[in-house]
Amino acid sequence: MMLSRLVSSSIRSLDREYNCTVRLLDDSEYTCTIQRDAKGQYLFDLICHHLNLLEKDYFGIRYVDPDKQRHWLEFSKSIAKQMKSQPPFTMCLRVKFYPPDPAALKEEITRYLVFLQVKRDLYHGRLLCKTSDAALLAAYILQAEIGDYDPGKHPEGYCSKFQFFPKHSEKLERRIAEIHKTELIGQTPEVSELNFLQKAQMLETYGVDPHPCKDVSGNPAFLAFTPFGFTVLQGNRRIHFLTWDEVTKLKFEAKTFHIYANQTEERKIILTYFAPTPEACKHLWKCGVENQAFYKLEKSSQVRTVSSSNVFFKGSRFRYSGKVAKEVMEQSARIKRDPPEIHRAGMVPSRSCPSITHGPRLTSVPRTRRRAVHISIMEGLESLRDSAHSTPVRSVSHGESFMSSRGQLVDGGEASTSAVISDETYSPSDSVLPTPIADHGVEIPAARHLNGAPCSIDEEKESAARASSEAQAAQARSGRRGLQAGSTKATTNSEVEDLHKFVLSVLRLFLVTIGLLFALLLLLIMLTESDLDIAFLRDIRKTPEFQQFHIEYFCPLRRWFACKLRWMGGFIISN
Repeated sequence: MMLSRLVSSSIRSLDREYNCTVRLLDDSEYTCTIQRDAKGQYLFDLICHHLNLLEKDYFGIRYVDPDKQRHWLEFSKSIAKQMKSQPPFTMCLRVKFYPPDPAALKEEITRYLVFLQVKRDLYHGRLLCKTSDAALLAAYILQAEIGDYDPGKHPEGYCSKFQFFPKHSEKLERRIAEIHKTELIGQTPEVSELNFLQKAQMLETYGVDPHPCKDVSGNPAFLAFTPFGFTVLQGNRRIHFLTWDEVTKLKFEAKTFHIYANQTEERKIILTYFAPTPEACKHLWKCGVENQAFYKLEKSSQVRTVSSSNVFFKGSRFRYSGKVAKEVMEQSARIKRDPPEIHRAGMVPSRSCPSITHGPRLTSVPRTRRRAVHISIMEGLESLRDSAHSTPVRSVSHGESFMSSRGQLVDGGEASTSAVISDETYSPSDSVLPTPIADHGVEIPAARHLNGAPCSIDEEKESAARASSEAQAAQARSGRRGLQAGSTKATTNSEVEDLHKFVLSVLRLFLVTIGLLFALLLLLIMLTESDLDIAFLRDIRKTPEFQQFHIEYFCPLRRWFACKLRWMGGFIISN
């Protein structure tokens, strides 16, 4: 009898425990057993203890549900309730909030983990940069992981054995080797990693976590939240950039995502985009709420619960539960301990992307005829390995041009910073996207122009050569008038939509109130007029308060109604 009890109790305890595997930034795995009611914070603390990590607020745990939708694990909620798949659970540790200034990090272990993340971004094409920057970044990685150039150990063409980008050329390999041989001699791994992070931090796409969407015209675009604000990438341009101080509100409803911003006191803009699925839109909204709270607020006590909609009884509510960037920096400054030992991993190909171990080279084929090299990634949980922040780009830019311009709309229209970030369209393959999205193919003709401006640099130069200055001026004037009219129309439509939503919310509130009053009236009639002998009704009838209400209020009110009804009946009969 005792033995059977012990066996049954052990079986029940097994049912309450789940196996969990977390893939770390160096592609190693941490496996543990968690209780069924364990919260995300418990698992995160286990991993940070395993890594000897104190500056942990920049990191998070990411997982993919059976529908291939990515999620950040919420630390205040149960792990089992968040995971839609069956155990054992598989997740990964990634940088959730990129440090605005990696050099300001207190401990070297933190910088090393951020270095692994940004190196992963570069390897999988999520960090977009021009050729000169790409060569320098790759050289820093090479110096950090193999040390100084040694002719005895590093024969001619040794760079071709390493894969830094989704695709590369022999010319780029030679430039990487040249920088590594001549400019980085004597740099320790710590110095090379710091230089790498400082260089990456200056790029337009540092910390970008793009979410695939479509604009109101149906053109594909990528929305992203960075340490410095909200950005939109379309074609080969960054067409919008809003600092966190300018962003005032983030809303979503079904697949529609709205960004409200005040760029000046007179200029208020609303950007609208459409996500592939409602789940993807909700994930986009939650990421925006968390990033805005982390980078914008001064204290975590200022964090408020936000709603996805202004409509009553509708929408999602969410509250960021972590520290903000300023508090993290203050807490890091108080760290006083001996620097923990760092076990640096060697330069080995990532297991998350086996198909590009010896990456394809680009020959002298003209740029317009090059085809993007798509990265083959295993479906399901395998797709989680290769992307921490899902910022895939087609390739490293092979041009040296980097143009920057500012385009503004007048009279309440959108004011955006438009910058050419590459001479190739920002079009990642579907296999590395953070959420399901329809197949757009390698080329996206619909995204080739924005507001009539060519996306490629070559096309822009040709169109500028063909157009005279007078024609350009006339086109600019007509464009401003059209954009002004379009902006006014969009603002009017938005106001009408908000009015309709407000009317519907008031109507819902009114109907719910009427329903509650009707239910209370039915309960009152059952208590006073019915002969139902139910226990809880009998107990209510015997209370002194109910008897006083029945004698002093209900009976006089009933006689008054009866008198009025008799009078109305007699009046109707007499007429």
